[in-house]
Amino acid sequence: MLEHPILAIDHGAARIGTAISDPVGIMAHPLETIPNNEQTLERIKQIIQERHVKSILIGLPLHMNGTEGKASLKIRHFKNTLKNALLHPLPIELIDESLTTVQAAQKLHEAGRNAKQQKSIIDQAAAVEILNAYLQSQNNPFGLLENPDEYSS
Repeated sequence: MLEHPILAIDHGAARIGTAISDPVGIMAHPLETIPNNEQTLERIKQIIQERHVKSILIGLPLHMNGTEGKASLKIRHFKNTLKNALLHPLPIELIDESLTTVQAAQKLHEAGRNAKQQKSIIDQAAAVEILNAYLQSQNNPFGLLENPDEYSS
């Protein structure tokens, strides 16, 4: 079981959504949306320090067939830039973010938020989806059913 918070980042051209795990790695919580500008790295470094982050996940956009494109190259560049900007080295992992924004938008819609209401939080919600996928893979690495009896006929 994890014993430290993980910061998840959904990097976009205009905004960067962030989410953080609880200290034991069970739940992901939305954190904030950061404008993607010259202050972005400083704000991320502040979050890392304030929240005692021990590892970082960055969503990697992949094509539906699993290959990388131009957007993936931008994310890899961002990862390297962030890694070089940190005062203390932290593990930074790229994780497939396929459909996380779609899933986040669907969940927000189900919660009663229309598209206009979603704009300010969609990036955070996508970061939560990225982090939840990672936490589920760590807590259930073999994809075992949580309650197998629930699925038997």
